[in-house]
Amino acid sequence: MSTPNPIKNRIGTLKAEYDKLLRGKESLLNILDESEISESVFNSNAIENSTLTLKETERILLDLEVSRNVSVREVFEAKNLARVMEYVKGKARESEISKEMILLLHRMLIGNINDKIAGRFRAVGEYVRVGTHVAPAPEHVERMIDEILLEYTSDHESYFTDKIAKFHLDFETVHPFCDGNGRIGRVIINYQLLRFGFPAVIIRDKEKKVYYESFGKYRGSKSAKIMEKVIDLALTESLHKRIAYLRGENIVTLSDFAKKSNRSINTLINAAKRQTIPAFREKGVWKIGERAKQK
Repeated sequence: MSTPNPIKNRIGTLKAEYDKLLRGKESLLNILDESEISESVFNSNAIENSTLTLKETERILLDLEVSRNVSVREVFEAKNLARVMEYVKGKARESEISKEMILLLHRMLIGNINDKIAGRFRAVGEYVRVGTHVAPAPEHVERMIDEILLEYTSDHESYFTDKIAKFHLDFETVHPFCDGNGRIGRVIINYQLLRFGFPAVIIRDKEKKVYYESFGKYRGSKSAKIMEKVIDLALTESLHKRIAYLRGENIVTLSDFAKKSNRSINTLINAAKRQTIPAFREKGVWKIGERAKQK
């Protein structure tokens, strides 16, 4: 299964407009990217059951106090992941994803949390499982990572989001690290998207059920369809957001847009989730450019 042609065409059209609007507005894009860091960190950590709220994540990244006692581990998880995301933004332009880069990113992520496992694959005797999935034995990990990297870099036929989806499914199936696999895997998605000239995406905690379902589907039938859809929708939303800002549109909440256009908010939210309207989320709130076409 692969991304349907209508979605490929939609992404292609949005990418062309994004590239055109971007010229001379790189500073605005940098601001948008920076403004998303706390939201991206919050969602990725929340998928891994972090107790931090978005507000707490924002305050930690600003070196401000939070209103309750949080564990030192969660503080480092937030700060380290933010640092990894910022690092990837610059490094992705320089070279394709590699085993050495993956290990470096893991060392940055897990450093000061558990230095004994930071920056290395699972060693003999280190087994992990996710739910009912028991990851391959550690002695197979490095070979399997080499294989999925080779498959990814040598595949010049598949649509780029299909390649990225399959890599992510394979990477998480191998689960090469003792800790941090999901967060590193989602960082790699953005590394790969940036290599293709696209903006980063946010895999959101609210969609965790569907996200996890994609792994079970892949392990059961080798179908990547669900993960392909997760990434395609996240990328379309990311493009919609950036295009709205690059156009200089007035950004309004979807609820205000519904009132002004005399449309059902529930209908608009369903359309936003399907990305059939150019809506996007900021801090969990659906928004849209005021001049968006009403379909």
